[in-house]
Amino acid sequence: MKELEETKKEIEEIDELEKKLENLKELAEISESKKDIAELEKEIKKVEENINALEFKTLFSEDYDRNDAIITIMSGAGGVDAQDWSEMLLRMYLKWAQIYNFKARILDETRGQEAGIKNVTIEVSGAYAYGYLKSEAGVHRLVRLSPYNADNLRQTSFALVEIMPVIPEIKEVQINPQDLRVDVYRSSGAGGQSVNTTDSAVRITHIPTGIQATCQNERSQLQNKEQAMKILKAKLHKKYLEEAEEEKRKIRGEQLSAEWGSQIRSYVLHPYKMVKDHRTKYETAQAEWVLEGNLNDFMESYLKYIKK
Repeated sequence: MKELEETKKEIEEIDELEKKLENLKELAEISESKKDIAELEKEIKKVEENINALEFKTLFSEDYDRNDAIITIMSGAGGVDAQDWSEMLLRMYLKWAQIYNFKARILDETRGQEAGIKNVTIEVSGAYAYGYLKSEAGVHRLVRLSPYNADNLRQTSFALVEIMPVIPEIKEVQINPQDLRVDVYRSSGAGGQSVNTTDSAVRITHIPTGIQATCQNERSQLQNKEQAMKILKAKLHKKYLEEAEEEKRKIRGEQLSAEWGSQIRSYVLHPYKMVKDHRTKYETAQAEWVLEGNLNDFMESYLKYIKK
């Protein structure tokens, strides 16, 4: 039903665009005065924007691009600065979701002792959420004057971002209930009534692979278990895809490069301002603007890059 609703909306957009193009033809035929021509140019600009928006959607051609997404952010090298950087990335993605009308909620969070977060898991819901966010998977590097350094020295911090599609049923991965270990414990975060007084938090371990998924932000144990299963399915699917890709690389004889440390994007706040994607070479000097959630230029450049 969700896919049907999205498809209907796209068809309506195309129908509306066709009507606008017909109107433009009529307007072009009768335009004589400067005022008419100025009005025509204004309408042409609007139609161009609509065409570009529809053209952008053609970049979403891979499996699961339409699906909701799960973001996991983990602090890396850099100590407290890296934990603070992870929280900055969390804020950036929440802002992005707000700007572009996606629903985002935190499913699980482990905060650092001094500041920031060690890791956090977010679910982002909306049309093409995974299609947009898959550009963010990888290591993100921050260079800035450290607020946690007594001498205010320049510090480099790293955080790893994982992006997984939400998949209700996975053909390639079959989960046997006997392979699962479910542990319950008390939620660690501050919350409403009974959140910290009952064993509502859930950790599910897939015994054959050792993969774990946790959720503690819902009210009931049952809701946390459902969310944890959703995350576990996504993680197992990601592992399946990685193993399949690794097998292809072995057959081709390619050398695997270490993921950690090979950053996909650098955010420099000192001595100059710049955000640069090392895959697409797209960059901007508006670093603060990007950290406020304006990521679509980077996402579009990545989608065009993988399309090529």
